[in-house]
Amino acid sequence: MKQGVILSVLLGIFILLSAAGVCQTTITISADKSGPQISPTMWGIFFEDINFNGDGGLYAELVKNRSFEFPKTMMGWRPIQGGQAAGKWTITEGQDPLNAVNPNYLRLEVQNPGEGFGLTNEGFRGIGINKGEKYYFSVFARSSSAMSLKVEVVAADGRKLLEGTLDNITGDWKNYHCLMTATETDAKATLNLLATKAGTVDLDMISLFPENSAQQMAGRPVPGLRKDVVAILAAMKPGLFRFPGGCIVEGHDLETRYQWKNTIGDINERKLIINRWNTEFKHRLTPDYFQSFGLGFYEYFLLSEQIGAEPLPILNCGMACQFNTGQLVPMDQLQPYVQDALDLIEFANGPADSEWGKKRAAMGHPEPFKMKYLGVGNEQWGPQYVERYKVFARALKEKYPEIQLVAATGSDPAIFPNGDNEVKYLWGQWRILKPEIVDEHFYRKHTWFSDNAARYDSYARNEPKVFVGEYAAMSHGVGNPDNRNNLECALAEAAFMTGLERNADVVVMTAYAPLAGHLDAWQWKPNLIWFDNLTVYGTPNYYVQKLFSTHRGDVVMPVKIDAAEGKLFVTACQDKAAGQVIIKAVNISSQPMEATVDLQGAGIVASEGQVTVLAGQPADENSVQAPTKVAPVTDTMTNAGPRFTYTFKPYSMTVLRLTVK
Repeated sequence: MKQGVILSVLLGIFILLSAAGVCQTTITISADKSGPQISPTMWGIFFEDINFNGDGGLYAELVKNRSFEFPKTMMGWRPIQGGQAAGKWTITEGQDPLNAVNPNYLRLEVQNPGEGFGLTNEGFRGIGINKGEKYYFSVFARSSSAMSLKVEVVAADGRKLLEGTLDNITGDWKNYHCLMTATETDAKATLNLLATKAGTVDLDMISLFPENSAQQMAGRPVPGLRKDVVAILAAMKPGLFRFPGGCIVEGHDLETRYQWKNTIGDINERKLIINRWNTEFKHRLTPDYFQSFGLGFYEYFLLSEQIGAEPLPILNCGMACQFNTGQLVPMDQLQPYVQDALDLIEFANGPADSEWGKKRAAMGHPEPFKMKYLGVGNEQWGPQYVERYKVFARALKEKYPEIQLVAATGSDPAIFPNGDNEVKYLWGQWRILKPEIVDEHFYRKHTWFSDNAARYDSYARNEPKVFVGEYAAMSHGVGNPDNRNNLECALAEAAFMTGLERNADVVVMTAYAPLAGHLDAWQWKPNLIWFDNLTVYGTPNYYVQKLFSTHRGDVVMPVKIDAAEGKLFVTACQDKAAGQVIIKAVNISSQPMEATVDLQGAGIVASEGQVTVLAGQPADENSVQAPTKVAPVTDTMTNAGPRFTYTFKPYSMTVLRLTVK
């Protein structure tokens, strides 16, 4: 009788659960068995100056074309001539310039200042000003007539947000500056620089920075990094920082490749070049996109140090982008490229009295950066890449055997010519040449990521390790301007990431790409982070990355899932310092998933644990107006134990942290 009642009750519960659309499964975690160790570099970030992510983004300079070095020398600038004002503007080149690297400067010949004679700068899709904050204006100027200048930052409706003056400009080139406090907030302001008396004055390196962009890094202030962007990166606690990008490294041609030596030293003497994303996409032409290199290799190393991430620079290997010109440096002319790599290691790691270590020390960082990794080439492929890699590897390993080299497998095999065969060819070469790490890229439809969570389960364990160096789920297709940073794509990536973590003995580094984009000046979608001139916010994809990186753990634990039908993805790991088991579960289905969690061999498990959930509807996105519409919510669970039940929400990622003895 009792048995019949029990069966009836169980049947009733089953019927109710089925009617409610609740799926059931069992998750078995072997808490007493250790799998592979998880590398501290497992969850990283990838930086490239695309989408105005460098100039106009992370680099906090508010003036565009500050030294008049754009090919159209007045791009970003416009003359001002108000009232009875009279005079002329001339761009002068090479006649006793501020320095030889940036030979252009502006000469103002003012006959009558009237109601305003000078010039205005539009900034990067406007200049963002926050009320109450201080802004540092500076300019190099010279004059033989004791000139005075008025500095204004003006809102679109004419309101003056900042005002300052520079008096008694005389003699040869000298830096003049003033500090101003904003009276109001505006996202689309402009900068005016006006002469207040008659005379002639030469101007160069006209610059405006938020005062709070001067970060205290390595014991010295470094003006230039946008504080809110740095903060959202640091909050991820990334273990790796890859720079200066992907295709930026290669350049459209070799002349426009990234040359790290041009990005260090005095900021006033760094040579501007065109940004390769300037004309890359016809749907988003950006003729005003250049690289000033105010954000250069030294700043990248400092930022890596500040956010606690291992630096991973990628260098050109004598090949331009094979999607563009595919230019090659002849093998007998490759040595300067190899020497650049050797010199970079000395710049990063050499003693302060070495040739390149001395340059680092002179910039304010006598201690080495302790760089461990170096990438040779970005998305190169074919025999011409392998023969150049061999030359680099031989030279680098002979002098710096401790540096771990990262080799490429081309771009995503789905989008480059003969992709699968090219990747197979390169892997065949890497098995022979044995670089420590091989870089794989994936830009695919979102369904591919959840379908391929087991991709690395079958990789050989005795071959080079893997860096999943660029990946992102596409809602529409690669390069499509309609791609969305929605929860559906983010959860597909999360499902894939459970497989990356499970295979931590193969995969030692990862990075979503690209990192960020300016809402008014992007070229590529999707991006991990979005910003405008005043605000920055993380996407659902960002929060997935943050959940993995801030709940990394040390050692993977074996997991078995019953009856989840490819909709629930789970990984578990141990945080030894905290004495906790971390369970990450991704439910990509529209139904709740009730799971019995069995921690086999766990011993004593505290009943109280922490649960963090990222959930919503598949199409949900964040925005400036609703920056945390999709964001993790942390709570306490009280029913934990060696065996307990938990229901995972539909369309969700959940992190459970359980204290285990």
